[in-house]
Amino acid sequence: MSRFENTVALVTGAGSGIGAAIARRLAADGARVAVLDLDRRRAEEIAAELGAAARPALAVVADVADAGQVDAAVKQVTEEWGAVDILVNNAGWDRIEPFVRNTPEFWDRVIAINLRGPIHCTRAVVDGMLARGRGKIVFIGSDAGRVGSSGEAVYSACKGGVIAFAKTLARELARQRINVNVVCPGPTDTRLLADIRSQPDGEKVIDAMVRAIPFRRLGEPEDICGAVAFFASSDADFITGQVISVSGGLTMAG
Repeated sequence: MSRFENTVALVTGAGSGIGAAIARRLAADGARVAVLDLDRRRAEEIAAELGAAARPALAVVADVADAGQVDAAVKQVTEEWGAVDILVNNAGWDRIEPFVRNTPEFWDRVIAINLRGPIHCTRAVVDGMLARGRGKIVFIGSDAGRVGSSGEAVYSACKGGVIAFAKTLARELARQRINVNVVCPGPTDTRLLADIRSQPDGEKVIDAMVRAIPFRRLGEPEDICGAVAFFASSDADFITGQVISVSGGLTMAG
């Protein structure tokens, strides 16, 4: 029997990067995966890739910053497959720049996607989990939310908020056997780091990151999947409200 047989997983921001890697891992472990992304083409490409491997997948398009779109997306998934068993709140967005150069419009976008987005998605699925008396919610946080990150002030605030939100939910939902945990990637080779590389002195910034990591390399999206799959599985049934860093040792819990 597959690890997630007869399980419905919804992964947000699953059209690329860490989200796509998580979708592939959960599908490989037997889940039916709803690939949610703002970009229809990317969502459909990942869903088609999973389908070609005989793994049930559904492309779902929504902007996580829009509660109405999220509700419609979750309705689409539940009508197709039934209630969501696993929610992975992965969708996020940021741009590296000093706080003093941020605009209020930039703050609003970062907060809408990185903080309000996971709240919208969680609210959309949690009633179904409560009705069944089970569920797994995994937030993709960031070490920026644990220890801060230069050039990511508002993003760090959002990820810190996500961690606090997850811990509170874990307390509120534990009696209904809904587990809520957080995976915090360190510097990972995604589009955000590609944007950094394209900036003046960008390679120097990346080199400094690598030197600070004990394993002396950036994370890859596939490095994040194991922790997510663990938290989503029955192996983590007695674990809730926890935050784990997947950073090659860049940050370590005290």
